[in-house]
Amino acid sequence: MKNTNKLLACLAIVGLVSSSCSNLEDYNNNPRDITQEQLEVDFQHVGSKYKPIFESIYQYTPAWSYQLQQNLNADTYSGYMTPPRPFVAGANNTTYNLVTGWNDFIWTVPYNNVMNNVKSITDLTETELPTLNGVALILKVAAMHRVADVFGPIVYTNFGSIEKAGVYDSQQEAYNAFFTDLDTAVEGLMSDIDSPAFAAFDLSYGGNLQSWVTLANSLRLRLAIRISKVDPAKAKAEGEKALSQGVMTSNGDSFFVNSVLSHPLSVIDNSWGDIRMNASMESILSGYGDSRMQSYFDEAVDYPGSYKGIRNGLPLQAGYADELAQKADYIGFSGMNDGVKTSSVQLMTASEVYFLKAEAALRGWAGAGDAQSNYEMGITTSFDQRGASGASAYIMDNTSVPSDYVDPVNAANNALALSTATVAWNAGDNNEMKLEKIITQKWIAMFPEGQEAWSEFRRTGYPKIFPVVSNQSGGVIDTDIQIRRIPFVDSELSTNAAGVADAISLLNGPDNGATRLWWDTGGSNF
Repeated sequence: MKNTNKLLACLAIVGLVSSSCSNLEDYNNNPRDITQEQLEVDFQHVGSKYKPIFESIYQYTPAWSYQLQQNLNADTYSGYMTPPRPFVAGANNTTYNLVTGWNDFIWTVPYNNVMNNVKSITDLTETELPTLNGVALILKVAAMHRVADVFGPIVYTNFGSIEKAGVYDSQQEAYNAFFTDLDTAVEGLMSDIDSPAFAAFDLSYGGNLQSWVTLANSLRLRLAIRISKVDPAKAKAEGEKALSQGVMTSNGDSFFVNSVLSHPLSVIDNSWGDIRMNASMESILSGYGDSRMQSYFDEAVDYPGSYKGIRNGLPLQAGYADELAQKADYIGFSGMNDGVKTSSVQLMTASEVYFLKAEAALRGWAGAGDAQSNYEMGITTSFDQRGASGASAYIMDNTSVPSDYVDPVNAANNALALSTATVAWNAGDNNEMKLEKIITQKWIAMFPEGQEAWSEFRRTGYPKIFPVVSNQSGGVIDTDIQIRRIPFVDSELSTNAAGVADAISLLNGPDNGATRLWWDTGGSNF
């Protein structure tokens, strides 16, 4: 009321407008409103944009979005998980009858929630707040290399451009840009490494910018190893840079996103019963007597005292009236242990980095150290992360090998073990056998992060995982070679047809699931 009276008085006394009414704007504003200036004081104008980035590297909620973005493609193609239900009467992604509506989420979620927000952050911080921009760029690389590792060419350097809207980078160009963005990120973070500006928005490291630098270097090493066969000189240079600047060394360095939201696997597994252990996981973990098994999976409800997985790519089998009838026979196999379904979601671990260093040592990269020492430290670090026992004896085991798979529901799905690799390091092995051991142990340690596991399987051929039971690709995808990529999605085909046409010309073949990506060269790894 007092403000209103003063306003009326100001309007009545024209001669005093310049002095008494100069602050009218103050009285017209809602005192509860937060001004842009106030937002900028504590960086809220930028900070609110980070949360959707963190939670969309893969999307937490709704759970079905993650199910389509990753679970019904990479999580299954990696040999980690299998749905007990033969979706779409068995004609679905797992049987290579690719469902375009499902796969659209692999593309749209990161573009809508990561790339858009990172661009906004960069526009606001690139020159004024390089530390905040640096974190955004690391998150951008962490999210978008996954997209490139699904499709190949992506829209990256031209994202948000007016002149080149929708123009794709080849996968090689995208990878080069990833390395450049990591350079910019580290430089920005190091310019004010003790800045507290990001602490309120950090869902991973509590505002510790040195940890973000370590993550950037570790991501650089991951990407360098990824291109080591196709561009060995670039890979070596980037890998040695990462190693010289410092990578993850302990579980406290690992990259987790700590959200108040539940892990989507808790809904997909517990509530819906839509995902279970993959038969390849059973074969390898049980064959090795790996105590991490109980940290990853629960005992099979229908087979007490044992862990049971399901072959990937099951069709709707003869004798079942419908999908749900078949699901009823498999839902009692091993589900995910609660320890992997926490709200703290794993995206990169110190154990993975030790295995990266082990391979770098095989390839002769400076600063990588000794291959065997890194390999064994990777196993030990993974066991420690999971609170599993027996790491020392496990590392020395030179007799155990993956086991044959038996499907207690349908013997037609039984399969002989595909590998004779043991756990123990043998200096006399050739590099190919040494790499099989490194990648197999890395695959075990990275669970449940199926995207990275699928990428490494395609790059190296390891671990040796069971092929699909039913290949419904119409002869496009080779059952033994297995699926190599996902075709470009309908949303891009309908809105950016010219861009997609150019992107297809950048592939090594047609736009289908059989075409190898740029770094997926096939053949020997050395």
